[in-house]
Amino acid sequence: MRALLVVNPKATTTTVRARDVLAHALASEVKLDVAETTHRGHARELAKQATLDGLDVVVALGGDGTVNEVVNGLLHEGPDHDLPALAVVPAGSTNVFARALGMPNNAIEATSQLLEALLNDRHRRIGLSLADDRWFTFNAGLGLDAGAVRRVEKARAKGRTATQPRYIRSAVKEFYLGPGHHKPVLTLERDGAEPVRLALALICQVDPWTYLGDRPVRPCPDASFDTGLDVFGLTKTPLGGILRHLTQILAANPRPRGKRVVSLHDLPSLRLTADLPLPFQLDGDDLGDREVLTLRSVPHALRVVV
Repeated sequence: MRALLVVNPKATTTTVRARDVLAHALASEVKLDVAETTHRGHARELAKQATLDGLDVVVALGGDGTVNEVVNGLLHEGPDHDLPALAVVPAGSTNVFARALGMPNNAIEATSQLLEALLNDRHRRIGLSLADDRWFTFNAGLGLDAGAVRRVEKARAKGRTATQPRYIRSAVKEFYLGPGHHKPVLTLERDGAEPVRLALALICQVDPWTYLGDRPVRPCPDASFDTGLDVFGLTKTPLGGILRHLTQILAANPRPRGKRVVSLHDLPSLRLTADLPLPFQLDGDDLGDREVLTLRSVPHALRVVV
C-alpha cells in the first residue's frame, strides 16, 4: 500500500514529535512519503498529485483547513472509486471533521486507531457537498459566522492563537459591528418551496456544526454524512433571540425551535443570495466575500479510513 502523509507544520497542535511518531508508525505498515505544506493551497496540490500518481491513501495531519485542502485535491475532477482514500489525524484547534468521523481528538490516539483501520481495511464512503466549485466537509456560512472566522484569521496573522474564547469574542464583535446582521439580508431558495428571507444561515453537512472546546454546537442535529444539506436559519437576530437559540443548540439533546427559526433537513441543493457582499467561509476557512452561493450535496463522494 502506498501512502502520502501531508503535514501542516503550522497547525495548532502539530509538533515534530507527533509528526515523527505518526510517520514511523505508518512507515511500518505502508510505503510512505511525507510532505510538509509551505503555503496556502499546498495540501491541495499534494493531494491532487497523489491521485495522479495512483496512491492508495492520503493522510492529513493538521486541522480542518488542511483536511479541506486535501479533499479538494483528491476530488479535483470529482468523485471516482479509484481515488486514494482519505485518512485524518487531528492537529488543529477544533478538528470538527475528524471528530465527526469518530476519531479521537488526540494525534497519538488517532494514529493508533488509524493503524488499526488500515490493517483491517476498515473504511466507509461519505457524502460531501460543493459550494459553487469548492468542496466542504462539515459546514458553510455566509455572513455572521464567516465574519467571526475572518476576525480570528486576522488575529492569527498577527501571531495570536485561535482559542475558543477568541472565537467567542470575534462572534460578539461581528454581531455588533458586522454588516447587515440585525435584519434579513439573505434569501434562501430551494426546489419546491417559496424563497425565505433570513438574517442568519448556517449550512451543515454533519452534526455538530462546530465545537466550543469539547462542547458540540448543534444547530442541525439531524445532519449526517449519509444525508444531504441541513440549514439552521433565523429570520431575525435580536440579541435575546440569539442567546435563547444558542442555549438550545448547546443543549445535550438540541432541538432548535421558535417562530424565527428555519430548520431544513436533507436538501439536495440550495441557493443563498445576499443583498450586499458578505464574508463567506467553508470548514472554518475565510474565502472572501460573496453575494451569491449555490450549494449541492454529493452522496458517497469520498472513501475515508476510519
